[in-house]
Amino acid sequence: MDRASKRKRTKQLLMDATKELVREKGCSKMTLNDIIERTGLSKGAIYHYVKSKDELLAIVLEERLEDINDRFFAEVNKGNKELERPLQEIFKKLPSLQDPLDPTNRIFIYLLGQNDQPAVSEMIRRFYEQAIQFSKQWIVAGQNAGVISLTVDAEKIAELFVLISYGIRMRSAISSDSYAFGPDDFLNFIADLLRSKKD
Repeated sequence: MDRASKRKRTKQLLMDATKELVREKGCSKMTLNDIIERTGLSKGAIYHYVKSKDELLAIVLEERLEDINDRFFAEVNKGNKELERPLQEIFKKLPSLQDPLDPTNRIFIYLLGQNDQPAVSEMIRRFYEQAIQFSKQWIVAGQNAGVISLTVDAEKIAELFVLISYGIRMRSAISSDSYAFGPDDFLNFIADLLRSKKD
């Protein structure tokens, strides 16, 4: 196995172990020693990838975004001139936004609680900016394909998309009651906004 493949495999092992441990223990109780035990990696090997537990958690968040982005553009690159299929790649993960046990939701809430630490504050800012940037790219890709009107303000809709998704994540930490506004409503709301000026 070449060096790049080994590095990729090790990083994936770290990500998977982190998600499992967050599910089992939560972010506060999970330690780097737990990750060492779960992965069999040395402390030095882990610190080769990250400087802290918080950075590792932030990378798990970023990985989720990158995965959605990759799936979206894989669908766009198939050449279909429709909005629904690429949007479905984004919205497949929406139900997990309201799952209080979903590792990325737990990580998001945990990191927000650590926001008074400058390094964590920077991680959260970077994650937010990446989410806005990806959302904007998705809208622009739709505009370039002719399935979203050029009159749609990509910046505003991208920000609205991220704000609502963050709100749903926050709500999952507060209450597990049934909700009037769920993932299907979110999908329909955004799809309607993207279609609203098409004709």
